[in-house]
Amino acid sequence: MGDVAARIESKLQKAFTPTTLTVTDDSHLHAGHAGARPGGQSHFTVDIAASRFDGLNRVARHRLVNEALAEELAGPVHALVIRARGSTE
Repeated sequence: MGDVAARIESKLQKAFTPTTLTVTDDSHLHAGHAGARPGGQSHFTVDIAASRFDGLNRVARHRLVNEALAEELAGPVHALVIRARGSTE
């Protein structure tokens, strides 16, 4: 796991204590496209389930994840796919 992916995972673990969390670096799929960096670590998918998301709609869940990762989204992360679910889904 790269440094950026590790930071994303660490921050999400701390913010949400998820029941499941997978961070996937998809950068290789975007090589040569806008926002792609030579070393990768620019495009990610986050699949997360946490009780904090229970009762929230998709937009509210995404906002919480974006807030937790604001520093990464302002810097090395060009694109982030978020799949956020409540603990009972």
